[in-house]
Amino acid sequence: MLNSSQQAKILDILKQEGVIDENKYNEIKSTASLAGADILDKLKQEKLIDDEDLAKAMAAVFNLNYSPLLNFKIEAKFLKMLPVDLARNYEVVIFNQTKGVLEAAMVDPNNLKAKEAVDYIAREKGLKVKYYITSEDIFKGLIKQYSGLKREVSEALDVAKDKIEEQEEKKKKVQKEEEIEDISEVVKSAPVAKMVSVILKHAVDGKASDVHIEPYSDSSRVRYRIDGVLHTSLVLPKYIHASLVSRVKVLANLKIDETRIPQDGRIRLNIMGRYIDFRVSTLPLYDQEKVVMRILDTSSGALTLDQLGFEGHNLEIIQENIKKPHGMLLVTGPTGSGKSTTLYSVLNILNKEGVNIVTLEDPVEYYLTGVNQSQIRPEVGLTFATGLRSILRQDPDIIMVGEIRDNETAELAINAALTGHIVLSTLHTNDAFGAVPRLMDMKVEPFLIANTLNAVVAQRLVRKICAECKVEINLPERAKNEVWNQLKTVPESSLPEELKGGIKSGKNLKFYKGKGCPACNSTGYKGRIGIVEVLGITDNLQQIIVNNKMGQEFREEALAQGMIGMQQDGMLKALRGITTIEEVMRATRE
Repeated sequence: MLNSSQQAKILDILKQEGVIDENKYNEIKSTASLAGADILDKLKQEKLIDDEDLAKAMAAVFNLNYSPLLNFKIEAKFLKMLPVDLARNYEVVIFNQTKGVLEAAMVDPNNLKAKEAVDYIAREKGLKVKYYITSEDIFKGLIKQYSGLKREVSEALDVAKDKIEEQEEKKKKVQKEEEIEDISEVVKSAPVAKMVSVILKHAVDGKASDVHIEPYSDSSRVRYRIDGVLHTSLVLPKYIHASLVSRVKVLANLKIDETRIPQDGRIRLNIMGRYIDFRVSTLPLYDQEKVVMRILDTSSGALTLDQLGFEGHNLEIIQENIKKPHGMLLVTGPTGSGKSTTLYSVLNILNKEGVNIVTLEDPVEYYLTGVNQSQIRPEVGLTFATGLRSILRQDPDIIMVGEIRDNETAELAINAALTGHIVLSTLHTNDAFGAVPRLMDMKVEPFLIANTLNAVVAQRLVRKICAECKVEINLPERAKNEVWNQLKTVPESSLPEELKGGIKSGKNLKFYKGKGCPACNSTGYKGRIGIVEVLGITDNLQQIIVNNKMGQEFREEALAQGMIGMQQDGMLKALRGITTIEEVMRATRE
């Protein structure tokens, strides 16, 4: 902890460097002296400084070196010098050695125990110590390297190498039946099992949605999909690939000797006290198999609609329509746009003691307590159409059909909605306006659509700006004008409260981005959110559908009712610092 004199010196340096202005300097100094307040707390609360500015000022006060160490990779030999518990508790790491000097980075220069620990290690090795100051954010990134994916896997790989090479020799000498048994033994062995365990653990830690284990040239590549983008996280020797795939198959109860056809399975693991499901898919390639695992965190439960990105006018429409006693709600968008997650959120709202909810899914992704969930199995004749017929004999109040893919399913779903049921489903269309023509293409009569369809939701997922490194930016005037032209037609009542004045005048429109920090792996983004458009089917729209006037008249009527388009919703979120204009344009381009 820094004393008041040290904090006052830091405040002086921040003023000298132009980080805070004269007025704010005097205000904070007088407030702190009158109330006995902590100067640094005041600076952080008002967000006047970031961690890097503070670390630089602290280094100057204590006459130490400042080192950002952003994305610095610490060699394993230096990590091993200081146990992880000590490093974490004392907020200090040893990161390098040059010419008989150990280099250590610390967060708090007043932490004597941190210095004692590093000094002791240096004395034992006959070395001196050079201390650096680094920020809390940077330190969090450095401490993660103690459990780094590559380091943990490489340790297991060293042990596994000899065993697998020995196994390769055995393969040449044994019959097929014996070979299968031998492979089974190898993949149950500690090194390969640990590698798979570490790969899955780091995927969950990194909030990945998918894990890809795939043969790649002369190696085996592990990639994580994080916030919708694939990143290569690990490259392993090719000889380990078959054993990794076999280990995943063992966990998912798949046939390890069947490499000619695709297989699907499921793994449930307890990772750090949370039950995580992995949906496993294997695919035979030219000379190896590829494994993809979708991560389903069942411990967190279904997200709420506002957590998914529904707000204001859009949220009101969807809440109003799911309260209706019967009718259909459709969610549209491409694969991976979060349609199923939205349906689960709606089901969670509707899931009450007095109703019978039955779902038909492909596959069941999240398990909801109190909901009867069934998975289609086309190989035994259980399709969406045949399953829906059976569900209608199960006395349902609410039916969720994973996807309307064909004429038969569409007709059955419409009839179910017409006969007093609430039906939830998904369609593959580009926007909300495309849902009605798509149903017409499936030979559903316009008057049936008009009488059963309550609302259509269209959505995409965009990356959220990292809250830790968000900064305001200037967009070119042309880009600002394009945003304003898109938003000036949105009714005042549909706008978020904080944006109502600025959008109409076209002035003071602010935009943001993430500059990159350890919390977001220097991407500037962390997490995802939906940008949505919700089309409520009103009496006027019903009449237009019945008359089959699905062109400009339909759109104009929807917009006249205050509908916010998907791109407009994204731009509103960009103006509030939730995402960037680049993300919105990427997700909504046709």
